[in-house]
Amino acid sequence: MNNLKCGAIIVAAGKGKRMGGNILKQYISIDGIPILARTLLCFQNSKSIDNIVVVTGKNEIDFCEKEIIEKFNITKVSYVIEGGEERQESVFKGLSVLDKNTDIVLVHDGVRPFVKEKYIDKIITDTSKFGSCVLGVRIKDTIKICDNENIVESTPKREYLWAAQTPQAFQYNLIMKAHKKAVEDNFIGTDDSMLVERIGYKVKITEGDYDNIKITTSEDLIFGEAIVKKLNKA
Repeated sequence: MNNLKCGAIIVAAGKGKRMGGNILKQYISIDGIPILARTLLCFQNSKSIDNIVVVTGKNEIDFCEKEIIEKFNITKVSYVIEGGEERQESVFKGLSVLDKNTDIVLVHDGVRPFVKEKYIDKIITDTSKFGSCVLGVRIKDTIKICDNENIVESTPKREYLWAAQTPQAFQYNLIMKAHKKAVEDNFIGTDDSMLVERIGYKVKITEGDYDNIKITTSEDLIFGEAIVKKLNKA
């Protein structure tokens, strides 16, 4: 992609408390393939991605290397490292080991296994122009802003509302600057783009699609199975 060197950080260090059960959600299978393997294969198969860093739990590193990366022949992974207490710390650790010659870095949830290659390409193109981008979709529902007693205070215009997904993509130097500033200020954001916003940079939304779901609860597994069936028929 225009000779840009692009790396991906796949964050898979979550404990999956909302899922329940004894298996971490990133290792649960959908149609016979673990969620994390599906996610990594999206980036492995993308011609735009040069290398991948996986951030996972300390006790899962060996399992991830043997049962996911080796088993599914994911050759672009350069590091599998231990994550931090917070997702933000995990991403920063991933950035710190990523090839310093990287032009654009994509940060992606390990449990979003259905991101399509065309959207990986699209967000890289947008990031090369705008510096930082977030894959997202337009909100379908009407949103209400409420007070502490659940009394509606306002109803924002739906046409201005987007649901943020991942990957979020950034010029490498910019996202490193944003993360270092957050560490310096002891600031924890809800996503990486928020760190970029707080140091004065604009973030562009790159429109994706509704298949790019995050597997968070057991109900999401049902949606995941349905997406696999749909994609297999396509």
